[in-house]
Amino acid sequence: MPEGDVVWLTARRLREALKGRVLTRSDFRVPRYATADLRGRTVLDVVSRGKHLLVRIEGGLTVHTHLKMEGRWQVRRAGPPPRDHRVRLVLANAEWQAVGYSLGVVELLRTDEEGSAVGHLGPDLLDPAWGPEMAAASVARLAEEPERAIGEALLDQTRVAGIGNVYKAEVLFLRGVNPWTAVGNVPDTSGLVRLAHRLLEANKERHGHITTGEPGRGREHWVYGRAGRPCRRCGTRIERAEQGERATFWCPRCQPVVARPDA
Repeated sequence: MPEGDVVWLTARRLREALKGRVLTRSDFRVPRYATADLRGRTVLDVVSRGKHLLVRIEGGLTVHTHLKMEGRWQVRRAGPPPRDHRVRLVLANAEWQAVGYSLGVVELLRTDEEGSAVGHLGPDLLDPAWGPEMAAASVARLAEEPERAIGEALLDQTRVAGIGNVYKAEVLFLRGVNPWTAVGNVPDTSGLVRLAHRLLEANKERHGHITTGEPGRGREHWVYGRAGRPCRRCGTRIERAEQGERATFWCPRCQPVVARPDA
């Protein structure tokens, strides 16, 4: 599943191609909306919310999509619609067409009912209004489940929105926290949230996620995807294990399990 910065960049590209332009084609290739027709309506905005995309349309409508594991949007010059069984949605104007492939969610909502799709999410790390209050709200949501493993909690979009498996692994390594440490035993949860925000902000306008400060194939990450290889800091073998439904990567030496002093 893509990280929040990938979705943010996708929203920007869709916004550049669609915002302020009248739709000349809306092709919903999902049964529920097969007869929906948005032609003649102007696209008002495209925004990301965590890992969700919201295309707001004239007339109080919103096209809500989620990439899930395999979805992607491609923006290309206007032309004949693609003939590809993976296409779930095409939105086009006189200049551009946005093609959604293998989208995990496609639905048409009233704009005033967007909350039904994204209202459950925690604070969005890439929200333009991000600041101390939203950071504190994220920390508070994480603290609601003190016995939960921090590696699972960070992926829960109802706690804080935008962190995926890459940033989960990298943030925990950089803060020296073992993925199986209980949330209540993490010494500085607010520090984790602040670092996650900084990393997503730093990467949101480019392809790929660089957390080491060293661009280049094989040098981008500290632990993610590096199972069996030596830790860049201490040389210990990076471990990999399933945690929940996702793989987790960590350095046993740099990220020991630390219990609360009074436990």
